[in-house]
Amino acid sequence: MMKGIWLENQHLQIRADLSSPEPEPGEALIRVIRAGICNTDLELVRGYYPYCGVLGHEFVGIVENGADELDGKRVVGEINAACGHCRFCNTQQPTHCENRTVLGIVNRNGAFADYTVLPVENLHPVPDTVSTDTAAFTEPVAAALEIQQQVRITPNDRVLVVGDGKLGLLVAQTLALTGCELIAAGRHADKLAILQNQGITTTLAGTVERRSFDLAVECTGNPAGFELARRALRARGTLVLKSTYAGELNINASALVVDEITVVGSRCGPFDRALAALAAGSIQVEPLIQGRYRLEQGIDAFNHARTRGTLKILFEN
Repeated sequence: MMKGIWLENQHLQIRADLSSPEPEPGEALIRVIRAGICNTDLELVRGYYPYCGVLGHEFVGIVENGADELDGKRVVGEINAACGHCRFCNTQQPTHCENRTVLGIVNRNGAFADYTVLPVENLHPVPDTVSTDTAAFTEPVAAALEIQQQVRITPNDRVLVVGDGKLGLLVAQTLALTGCELIAAGRHADKLAILQNQGITTTLAGTVERRSFDLAVECTGNPAGFELARRALRARGTLVLKSTYAGELNINASALVVDEITVVGSRCGPFDRALAALAAGSIQVEPLIQGRYRLEQGIDAFNHARTRGTLKILFEN
């Protein structure tokens, strides 16, 4: 038996009676040593998706069996387990597999437990030079880097990041690597200072100039952030949505049509590029860590994570 943080009917509980997972053929058993609470976890608790099971998809673990070349090594894992034979899998788009399970989100128990399982092909070894704490940010850093896989960004582009939460701070750092004219907007001077210390220009949300950006990335997950990002765009600009929304989002569709705005949804991204950026020190994640808990302290950890202004909360096993 093992411990885990279980979600059912929007109710969290710490359970010590969970069966340890049994890997299917092609899967590896992973002992979780670090895991991070993501905004998606908080949205699931609020009812964003009717999930029942162990939460958690940002993790670092040690492979215990099922992958000979990785046994005993620290790994991180891509969260979408694909079927391998649907039209998306056949066109090398496994994150949109029609039959996928998603770690801690859709039909697959997650990483807020002693053990988890994932397909071996989803696993990436953590470089020796990357600390376990830093590696725990691989999944959100990959998600941030996905923007550059979807949209071409050049030094001539004026780019706005809306939101100074966990994801917004990571997105801003990854976009800074493109050399674009970047401004990050938020409501909390202490969080924006994390970016200022890295030479990234910031501003308070209320001072963002309208119709003056080529690209805006919305990282708040709330309607006000969406509207701020939309208003900031010039005609024929691009609006990238990086957040999930627990409720319905009302939008001014006419404004999108009149200004011919391109709207891009963006989620999972390249783990290899994320690990390389973390190994190179291009992305600074340690300043985002604001709490550490054991699994058995999971309720306290979630209460801390949902407190306004909190950045990253980690579980240590």
